[in-house]
Amino acid sequence: MMTRSEVPLTETRTWIGFGLMCLGMFMAILDIQVVATSLPTIQNALAISPEAMSWIQTSYLIAEVIAIPLTGWLTRILSMRWLFTAAIAFFTLASIGCAASDSFAMLVSFRVVQGFAGGTLIPTVFAAVFILFRPRTQGIATTIAGIMAVLAPTVGPVVGGWITQMYSWHWLFLINVVPGLIACVVTPYLLPRKNTNFEGAKLDGLSLFLMAAALACLEIGLKQSPQDGWFSSICISLFSLSALTGGFFVWRTLRAAHPIVQLSTFGDRSFAIGCVLSFCLGVGLFGSVYLIPVFLAFVRGHDALEIGSTMLVTGVAQLAIAPIAVALERRVDARLLTGVGFALFALGLGLSTFETRDTDFSEMFWPQVIRGAAIMFCLLPPTRLALGALSETQVPDASGLFNLMRNLGGAIGIALIDTVLYGRTSIHADALRAQLLAGDTTTATAIGLDPGLFASGLSGSLTPNAEAYVRPMIEKAAFVWSVNDAWAMLAAFALLGVLVVPFAWRTSHASAVAIKAH
Repeated sequence: MMTRSEVPLTETRTWIGFGLMCLGMFMAILDIQVVATSLPTIQNALAISPEAMSWIQTSYLIAEVIAIPLTGWLTRILSMRWLFTAAIAFFTLASIGCAASDSFAMLVSFRVVQGFAGGTLIPTVFAAVFILFRPRTQGIATTIAGIMAVLAPTVGPVVGGWITQMYSWHWLFLINVVPGLIACVVTPYLLPRKNTNFEGAKLDGLSLFLMAAALACLEIGLKQSPQDGWFSSICISLFSLSALTGGFFVWRTLRAAHPIVQLSTFGDRSFAIGCVLSFCLGVGLFGSVYLIPVFLAFVRGHDALEIGSTMLVTGVAQLAIAPIAVALERRVDARLLTGVGFALFALGLGLSTFETRDTDFSEMFWPQVIRGAAIMFCLLPPTRLALGALSETQVPDASGLFNLMRNLGGAIGIALIDTVLYGRTSIHADALRAQLLAGDTTTATAIGLDPGLFASGLSGSLTPNAEAYVRPMIEKAAFVWSVNDAWAMLAAFALLGVLVVPFAWRTSHASAVAIKAH
């Protein structure tokens, strides 16, 4: 078997094949965002109840998080070349099925297939960076993959809004067909050929069931917690079942002769720290992409196209900083770049904690620029830190776990954001109302109320008419304060990333030796 150190100098065809792999990953990540912006349109078209609508997204996400850690096992069976081909083929066919769906059940069924296929594409691409390329070109490959991975959530809202306004919701899925067919047909001729190994990889059915149950219960519990309460009976049951099945899965997998996931990789300190950093990035990345549309839609009243146009700032900043990130990534220790990246990310998130009801594009510009620049340093160096010193046989499993941590971070981050928004808004509203009753003119100005109205008897007590007039202002201002609380929470997770980096520093010499050896 050819090792990474024996891989010949990368040819043009390998770069083209890798580019098509990145395109497939981009479409899989983009699919989540474009559908999110058009859920009300799909709901009306298929007569879906409000309670069931969220399952259009949840079904995809559950299938995705189950597929991601299985990527290593599937790679050992099919080889990277045929795994990607099969995944992009199923993703494309499922996209056609979603577009042709005429019922809720049919749409959710195809979304499950989409999610599972899309989930294998993401870690396969990041694994390919360290399997297809030499260390001196891995920085460029990682940058390409990283830009695609973080650009998709950024451009998703504007793409989804534009498609829905100009065409119909069916095209949210049909846009995947042409790129998917091209990647499916062309990529097998461009990637290195390796034999499949159907007999050599045994499937531990019980472990697969335990892993799927643990991840599914965790995702559903995170989805329900903000509405039902983290300590509600249903959520406690889901989290307990997730912990029980997850614990049994870990115990069984660590003792299995042919595990479906190589959990022993967590024994490598650099990889373990890289996974923690991936989790922190997921909280901040997915959380910020979620918070901006919520704020702009509720507070500013913008539509999906306007929201997407605002969020493009982050994507442009990522593209602008990419060449600098590649140059620095080659010359500066990954740990130092990671620490600086997460510090900048925390700054960009922290600057958003001062939003008001008048905040719009201009006020959001610089925080987005800082976050866009920082994200590249929060993704590229930690990827090398986690995967760069592993052997070729370890990389596929490790890449799956590394990307799973980012997705779980995003799921937990969004659940925590919803919890803050649901729980803190009423508290802030009560505080604002009390301040108004006390005659605080500063509070009146903050919520958009003319301080001169206090002289007309608004302070001290509120008449029914005054209550009806002031309540929407109070609710909007309270929501803005809650959004600022959520931004502060995201900044705290980014700071956690800064604090974690020094724990990987002792391995800097060992990692450098390993990379030079390749």
